Amino acid sequence: MENVAQFLPEAAPVWAAALVVFASFFTGAITAAFGLGGGLALLAIMSAVFPAAAVVPVHGAAQAGANAGRFYLQRKEVVWRIVLWFSLGSFIGAAIGGRLAVETPVWLLRGGVGAFVIWTLWGPKPKSFAPGEKTYLAVGVVTGFLTMFFSATGPIVAAMLSATALGRLNIVATHAAAMVIQHLMKIAAFGLLGFAYGEWAWLLGAILISGFAGTYAGTHYLRAMPEATFRKGFRTILTAVAVYLIAAALMEIRTG
Repeated sequence: MENVAQFLPEAAPVWAAALVVFASFFTGAITAAFGLGGGLALLAIMSAVFPAAAVVPVHGAAQAGANAGRFYLQRKEVVWRIVLWFSLGSFIGAAIGGRLAVETPVWLLRGGVGAFVIWTLWGPKPKSFAPGEKTYLAVGVVTGFLTMFFSATGPIVAAMLSATALGRLNIVATHAAAMVIQHLMKIAAFGLLGFAYGEWAWLLGAILISGFAGTYAGTHYLRAMPEATFRKGFRTILTAVAVYLIAAALMEIRTG
């Protein structure tokens, strides 16, 4: 145990590191199969075992790697027009939103994301509604603003993609490409702010290897999955994530 501990940061005991590495496989498989869900689950686990100051930067690096693996395995299915507009919006949001987000309560961010996802999935829509370039840009701005402080903004992007006419492979692959770019922006920002990624390098490597193995398994399941099954599972997981976010927001209001 002591031999393993020497490769870990002081803030991550061996048991916590092992739990996160183990969980990374299963959360990677869930995300690869349905496009989302795994990132938020991994964030919840990290929040329970790692110091608060390390959660968002470490989760961002882990998710960048996990989404990069998903992107590589599914790269032929990416809809680049969506990714480009989303990335431009993400850059704008991350560049101008930081100071305001620091002053925004976490419960409001979580509750707002949850409510947005529920409305997008189940709320009324104009008959002619179809996301376009302005929508992709706007979602990029909003999630670029939020990701530095909330980290798991994937549900918003997934909600946008659920309103398109894309097939399951295009949805999951495009979501992966968009998230890779956004998480890389976050890593760069935290690096400039002084977060010591070097101390976490070995643990992050183990998390990424485990996550890629899960992504590989989940991708094979996705390709064999009927479209109707994916649509039902995608909507179910996205709804569950939204309910969790709203419940977490309400709990923070009560305890705060």
